[in-house]
Amino acid sequence: MRGVSLGFLVLAILSAVCGMIWGIVMAATADHSLAPAHAHLNLLGWVTMAIFAFYYHLVPSAAEGMLPRIHLGLAATGLIGIVPGIVMAQQGQGDGLAKIGSILTLLSMVVFLVAVLRDMRQGHSQPAE
Repeated sequence: MRGVSLGFLVLAILSAVCGMIWGIVMAATADHSLAPAHAHLNLLGWVTMAIFAFYYHLVPSAAEGMLPRIHLGLAATGLIGIVPGIVMAQQGQGDGLAKIGSILTLLSMVVFLVAVLRDMRQGHSQPAE
């Protein structure tokens, strides 16, 4: 694995490790008040980024060009914004960062849709052999 697929996989693994540590801390302290942010880290960070990684790995033609790199940048920036943004919102410190992270995360999914459709239209969407 290399390129954008590796970038997504590393981001996924880092999210999983942080999510697991955070979950252990929540369980040990019996304080689950930040569970929504923890859930977003696990779902967007671990699951979604891993799906992106494996798609780009299995369909290497989709990983070509600038669009997948834009996708990775938007997805990473969105994740880095949305998780602490949710924490800030829950602690009464404003929801601006959560909103920005949410929009960037949505944009990253739209870019992924465009990348998949572009590759399908070009007739490349064949798994790597």
